[in-house]
Amino acid sequence: MSAIVLNEKMEKASELALPEAFSGINPHNLYLYVKSAQAAQRANTATTKGRSEVRGGGKKPWAQKGGGRARAGSRRSPIFVGGGKAFGSKNNHNYDLKVNKKQKKLALNFALNEHAQNGTLFIVDSISVESGKTKDAAAMFKALGQRDTLFVKSLLDEPTFLAFENLHQTYVVESNELNAYLAANYRSIVIEKAVWETLTSEAK
Repeated sequence: MSAIVLNEKMEKASELALPEAFSGINPHNLYLYVKSAQAAQRANTATTKGRSEVRGGGKKPWAQKGGGRARAGSRRSPIFVGGGKAFGSKNNHNYDLKVNKKQKKLALNFALNEHAQNGTLFIVDSISVESGKTKDAAAMFKALGQRDTLFVKSLLDEPTFLAFENLHQTYVVESNELNAYLAANYRSIVIEKAVWETLTSEAK
């Protein structure tokens, strides 16, 4: 598998072979990481009141016998309108899923290898929009010919961030923010050469 090296005009200049460590990875590593990342995004705010938390219910609704109806002891019962919720949601649930460091690295390498197989992994010397204008960032993105793209810089400067901020088909992150979830979520990735060299050296 190879990554596509682009020139300043975002045109293909050459190809760069991926290290052997990027191949033969079990895709289950990516599944575990994506599952963990999505679980971490849960707001965990859904909550309901049980029968011990709702108001009212001090008086027995009707007599125990003689009415021809089922016996009832409180209006707070889940069978009544306004009563408590039986087995309702509570916001004290822990959704965190642990993923080992080695699995995180394997998941990212697998995602990058998949992009390389699909021809959507690109390497450039620099990702920079010095003007800070969205139209210049849009021209860079349009030259790629992709539906959406993740741009990975070693250090994100303010003009480049502002230029890409309003492009909903793109997302710019620094190298320390790159993870398998982002890599798998976008249909193409553009990585600065310095960042790519770091990734490949860590994979060996």
